[in-house]
Amino acid sequence: MIKFALIKERKSPPDRRVVFSPEKLKEVVQKFPEASFKIEASDIRIFSDQEYRDAGFEVVEDVSDCDVMLGVKEVPLPYLIPDKKYFFFSHTIKKQHYNRDLLREVVSKHIELYDHEVVVKKNGHRLIGFGRYAGLVGAYNCFRALGVQNNLYILPKAKDLPDLNALLSALEKTKVPNLKFVLTGSGKVAHGAKEILDHLKIKQVSTEHYLNDKFIEPVYCLIDVLDYNAHKENKNTTNLHFYKNSEEYRSDFMKFAKVSDVFIAGHFYGDGAPVFFDKQQAASKDFNIKLIADISCDIKEPIASTIRPSTIAEPFYGYDPENGKEVDFKDKNAIMVMAVDNLPCELPRDASEGFGEMFLDKVIPSFFNGDKNGILERARMTQNGNLTERFEYLQDFLDGK
Repeated sequence: MIKFALIKERKSPPDRRVVFSPEKLKEVVQKFPEASFKIEASDIRIFSDQEYRDAGFEVVEDVSDCDVMLGVKEVPLPYLIPDKKYFFFSHTIKKQHYNRDLLREVVSKHIELYDHEVVVKKNGHRLIGFGRYAGLVGAYNCFRALGVQNNLYILPKAKDLPDLNALLSALEKTKVPNLKFVLTGSGKVAHGAKEILDHLKIKQVSTEHYLNDKFIEPVYCLIDVLDYNAHKENKNTTNLHFYKNSEEYRSDFMKFAKVSDVFIAGHFYGDGAPVFFDKQQAASKDFNIKLIADISCDIKEPIASTIRPSTIAEPFYGYDPENGKEVDFKDKNAIMVMAVDNLPCELPRDASEGFGEMFLDKVIPSFFNGDKNGILERARMTQNGNLTERFEYLQDFLDGK
């Protein structure tokens, strides 16, 4: 028998998501009777303690007798229990300096840390995540911003809607003007955003038509890395070559910036890849984009106008391309920016249900089949007070170098 715990989210600002809904948890124990679950009491979780009790689960204040702790966001240092297995988003795999102490504490307490972000196939393809919901909410917020920016309509905040169906219904009351939208990415985030564009019946057009034609209706173009980057020696290459040799490329995004009104950023940005545009390009007369929904939210690097993350409470700000500074988004010269970095929190019920479905399908079986597909082994960042071999590259970060 393996004892699992759904732990209370304690990071601030509060996050209402959870790895498993009560209904999905019932499905887990039906499929894997050798798994038992305790629920750590929480007054912020999107599913109430009583909902878990009604589903037949014990809700307790102390889960220290459990073996595997399942959470969403980083666990504050005082609440980490030594010698346990933990699953959560640690935000350390890119050497994020603000979580160095978290990783040190995990190692010093001999915790086995499994990061949701590195639950991957052999080829590195991610198996679980909240990407689709980031894309859905990010694109919804884009259309909220468009309504505000142009005094066209008013949409409620996603967090004030009960679920995804309500969000989609709210969108149906809008009329999108004749604008051109460029959407970047090829993963779950981009496809979540695409769902919103398709729901609004905005026409998808090819890259060639998008760049060269005028339209009498709103249109969008979905572009990937070789659409907005070019090899410095104009060689014909592949996406895989770009991922492995991004330093050989230059940005070619300005050809889209010249003809686009709205940029929805749903890509993954790798270290060392060309930036989309810099301050000088944003200030040029050829730069036509007036609204950027940066779902990816990489601060200050690939997208010059993303100078800080925004919040669910205040999702929009303005970027003055003349001086590279923040201004009121209503300023006549401003590029309006949406850069909320915790978008799935706005649809916590749907996001939790979707995540639990993936976690049950892709992760839970590995606890009971000897990890035959190596899922746990690849996701294990620390063990016995050390980094695992796959994550030894973090040692200098851990040491403060």
